[in-house]
Amino acid sequence: MPEAQTVLAQILRMVPRTEFEKLARQHGGENRVRSFPCWSQFACLVYAQLSRQTSLRDLVLALETKKPLLYHCLGTTEVRRSTLADANERRPYQIYESLFIRLYQQCAVQAPEHRFRFRNKLYSFDASVVDLCLSVFPWAKFRSTKGAIKLHALLDHDGHIPSFLRVTTGSTHDIRQARNLLPQPDSILTFDRGYVDYAWFYQLHLQGAYFVTRLKRGAAFRVVERREPPPLSGVSSDQTIRILGAKPDSIPIDLRRIGYLDPATGIRYFFLTNLFHLNAKTVAEIYRARWQVELFFKWIKQHLRIKTFIGTSENAVMSQVYVAMITYLLLSYLKFSSRSPLTLYALAKRIEVSLFDHVDLRSLLAKRIARPKDRRVLSTPAQLAFKWEGSTPTPMPPIRRIQNATKCPKPLRHKGHRPDTSEISSTDRWSCLGGGAGGEQALERGPQSPRPGARARSRDSVCYGPAIVSSALVLRSPRPR
Repeated sequence: MPEAQTVLAQILRMVPRTEFEKLARQHGGENRVRSFPCWSQFACLVYAQLSRQTSLRDLVLALETKKPLLYHCLGTTEVRRSTLADANERRPYQIYESLFIRLYQQCAVQAPEHRFRFRNKLYSFDASVVDLCLSVFPWAKFRSTKGAIKLHALLDHDGHIPSFLRVTTGSTHDIRQARNLLPQPDSILTFDRGYVDYAWFYQLHLQGAYFVTRLKRGAAFRVVERREPPPLSGVSSDQTIRILGAKPDSIPIDLRRIGYLDPATGIRYFFLTNLFHLNAKTVAEIYRARWQVELFFKWIKQHLRIKTFIGTSENAVMSQVYVAMITYLLLSYLKFSSRSPLTLYALAKRIEVSLFDHVDLRSLLAKRIARPKDRRVLSTPAQLAFKWEGSTPTPMPPIRRIQNATKCPKPLRHKGHRPDTSEISSTDRWSCLGGGAGGEQALERGPQSPRPGARARSRDSVCYGPAIVSSALVLRSPRPR
C-alpha cells in the first residue's frame, strides 16, 4: 500500500491548483519568476498559519528541519528568508483576495444552514482593529502616535464563515466600506449602531435587501401605527414609524421600531428594521445572532497569525491577512464536508501537530483517533544514549557485615572447627583485629569467653579477608605490600 501524503500536502490539495495559477497569471504574480513561484509562497504562508509561526526567521528555520519533504508540499526544495521576504513584498496580494472569494463559493455549498426557520440568507457586518507600531508600519495611519489596520468582514451565518473581507488603515470609517456592499436580494443584513446611515438604509431597501440594527438615542421619528406585542415574549413595543430630522428625504419609507426587554440583563433595546413579515421576537433574535461576528474576530485573533506579521510592507500584511482567511475557510470546509464533531479549535490543533506526518487526513477528523494496527519496532533507540570514551571505572568492592571480629580470614569448613593462628600472617592479624595496641592485646588474650547472659553468636558466619573492621560494615581492601 503506498504511503500517504503529508497532512500539509493533503490540505493544499483542496485548493484548485489550476485556478490558483490562472489567478497568479491574471494579476501578474508570475512575471520574472524563476525558482520560487507563487504557489510556493502561498504554501509557506499557509504553513505559517497552521503551525502558528510568529516571524519570518521562525518560519524559515522550521521549514529547514523538514527539507526532504518540502518538494512534495511546497513545490520547492529550499526556502530562503530573503526570497520569501521579496515575494511577500512584491507579489500582488490581489491573488489571495481573489482566491478567498473562489474558496468561499465552494465552502458555502457544504456549509450548514442557520438555526432560524426563515429561508432568507443572514449576514452580519462589523469591523475590528489590529494595532500596529507606527514606526515599523508607517503606512498604517490610525492616530498621531499609533498605527493600526482595520478588518471589515461580512459573516455568513450559514456555517459562520466570512463572505466578504476588506483590509484598510485604522483611520478609515466603517460606513465607507459598508456602502460598497452588494447584498443578495431577500437577504437580511444586521449591524450595530456604528453603521446608522439613513441614505444607505434606503439604498439597501432599493436593492431588495433587509436590515436590522439598533436605533440611535435621540433619533427623531413619527409613529404611524402601533401593534400589540405578543405576551410573555419580552417585546415591549412594536411600531411603524417615519424618520424625521434634518434629512427626512434620505429615507422616504416606513420603518419598524421594536422595543425589547432582555430578561437576563434587564436592559431595554430598540431595534430599527424594514422587516414587516417576521414577528417582533424573531427580529430581536436576529440582532442577538449578530454577536457571532464578534466571536469570529476573537477566534481569528487568537488562533491565526494576524496580529504579528512576517513582513512590514502593506502588500506583505495584506497577503498574510487574506491567506489567514483562506486558512479559516479550508478548516471550515474540512469540518463541513466530513461532518466532524470536533470544534474548529480542536481540528486546527490536531492539524498543527501533524503537518508533516504521513497519515490520512480523515483520521484526524474523527472524535477519537484509532490506534494503528501494525506497530513498527524501532531498530534504534528513540533517545540519545551517553557513551563513555574514557577508561572503564573499577567496580566498587562488595560490603560485608562482620558478625565476630575475632574470626579468621579463612572460611570455617564445619561447626566447631578452630583455626590455627600460626597460619595467619602478622599483616592479616593486624587488619583483621583493627590494628593498634588494642589489636595486639586482643591477639595476645586470644578468644574470650562470652559474658554471662550475653546472646550467643552464630558459628556459621563466614569472614572473607583481609578486611578493614568497623562497628557494623567492613569494606574489602587489597593487602598492603
